[in-house]
Amino acid sequence: MWRGQFWRSDRQLELAETKVESLPSVCAVIPARNEAELLPITLKSLLRQDYPGTFSVILVDDRSTDNTANIAQQVAQDLSNYQLQVIEAETLPTGWSGKLWAVKQGILHAQKVTPPPDYFLLTDADIEHDEKNLYKLVTKAEQDKLDLVSLMVLLRCQSFWEQFLIPAFVFFFQKLYPFRWVNDPNNTTAAAAGGCILIAREALNRIGGIDAIRGALIDDCALAQAVKSGKETVKHPIWLGMTSTTRSLRPYPSLSSIWDMVARTAFTQLNYSPLLLLGTLLGMIITYIVPVAGVIFGIWMGKWVIAIAGLSAWLLMSRAYLPTLRLYGCSPLWAFCLPGVALLYTLMTLDSAIRHWQGRGGGWKGRVYPL
Repeated sequence: MWRGQFWRSDRQLELAETKVESLPSVCAVIPARNEAELLPITLKSLLRQDYPGTFSVILVDDRSTDNTANIAQQVAQDLSNYQLQVIEAETLPTGWSGKLWAVKQGILHAQKVTPPPDYFLLTDADIEHDEKNLYKLVTKAEQDKLDLVSLMVLLRCQSFWEQFLIPAFVFFFQKLYPFRWVNDPNNTTAAAAGGCILIAREALNRIGGIDAIRGALIDDCALAQAVKSGKETVKHPIWLGMTSTTRSLRPYPSLSSIWDMVARTAFTQLNYSPLLLLGTLLGMIITYIVPVAGVIFGIWMGKWVIAIAGLSAWLLMSRAYLPTLRLYGCSPLWAFCLPGVALLYTLMTLDSAIRHWQGRGGGWKGRVYPL
């Protein structure tokens, strides 16, 4: 009902009241390509996890040119921490995205240990983890018998463009994948957030490993879909939620940086379908742009019924946006900017399709993947 009440932003990962008696072993796998600047903060937060069980970290250096591997080893050395292993990614084969190829190698390396880890924490090199994050993820998975637990980490929201566009990115993601639907084992909707995914080793093996999604640009949602789907008689529950304590440090200081981030995969999200693209563009315009146009037109022409109807729709969408703005600590006044934000995201989606048709989509960290 009401698309899972997506706007509420209330699916939060809390610290469990009851403790898990026997904590499973976990190995974190971090694909890292030119992340030397952030690792002194992000890797340190992972190595300092307050987790009583067996925990190790594998960082896969994906052909970095900025001394990423040495910086990572220095961070562990400064902490006198011996949980970290740094390995170098092999040459990227055809058909793989760079990130997933690095993740695969990290997982293969981890499985050489006897016994292999019970869970893998797939996380990005720009994520600063709350010290209890791993414990909360594992207890959630164990107590609710989940194959996958994922967090939409708090994205950086400091610059003007970040405050203008980033909360809306999360708002639209929740609209596309209502978290209540994702967390319902009887609903086919599946999604995850790639910055923080805990997946059971048995679940990963069941779907055929990372190989099952090797070419996916939206790898997090593809992984969640692969895990949740399966035999109809067997449920494979997953969970996706929010957090206000584990955050991404990746900066998006300009409009172009956010634009490129969205345009990289927006048309992929629509399965490269012109019909879905047309429907999306029309839906965004009717839902977010027409009400403002109605206000302007109604006032200009003295059609007060149209003006009031448009204003009512504008106020309703602004009200729905408030919980996301509160999560990000932004002024509620930003809510009235949602139509303008929606217009920009609509143009980004159109640009994503144009890039695809021109054969220049899928670019990320110096690589362009054929689509």
